[in-house]
Amino acid sequence: MPDEKPKPELEGPPAPAAPEKARPSKKKEEEKEEPKAPRAPKKLEGVKEDFRYIVRMANTDLDGTRSVGYALTAIPGVGIRVSEAVADLADVPRAERLGNLSEEQTDKIEATLSKLGELFPPWMVNRPKDWESGLDLHLVGAEVEVRLRDDINLMKMIRSYKGVRHETGQKVRGQRTRSNGRTGLTVGVTKKAALEAAKAKKAEEAAPKKEEKKEEKKPAEKKE
Repeated sequence: MPDEKPKPELEGPPAPAAPEKARPSKKKEEEKEEPKAPRAPKKLEGVKEDFRYIVRMANTDLDGTRSVGYALTAIPGVGIRVSEAVADLADVPRAERLGNLSEEQTDKIEATLSKLGELFPPWMVNRPKDWESGLDLHLVGAEVEVRLRDDINLMKMIRSYKGVRHETGQKVRGQRTRSNGRTGLTVGVTKKAALEAAKAKKAEEAAPKKEEKKEEKKPAEKKE
């Protein structure tokens, strides 16, 4: 007899899968974490005990951690060249931190800022030959914005070309306005869809007018 093939063994029911461990949600982890304490400010090197982090000068809060040359540039009307010149005139080192300076030194700087028109040559001031006083002035702080507003209002009042341009919101210094700086409705840049919609509206408006004219042309009925 031929060899009989071994019968396949009957497989039992599949074993139940092991239950997966529930992963802790990220939200719960975040809740468990304690809030971090605020970081303390970094300790600066070469700082005195009476160091001032904010120095008030010319109605402006200046950063005391920056050097004198760069800290003064936060004042309106003072650039890097002017700030360096002011530091030299006040006998203050440019590279020293502003917060390290004593009150006497900061008072010196503020005093020099108030009379820059007298100390600077006429080509260096930002308002030479003032129209009211005729003096060479250097405006600093809030005076810059105040004088600018007054000048624009004066130009509007005397109806000069620049004043009219300021009033209408146009460019003042001779720039082209064909492609840039447009105000109001643009001409020649409308899309095809907008043009087609405008034509359709015109056709709709013209149609009832034609019908009215035809009704008027009809002869009146003869009376019997």
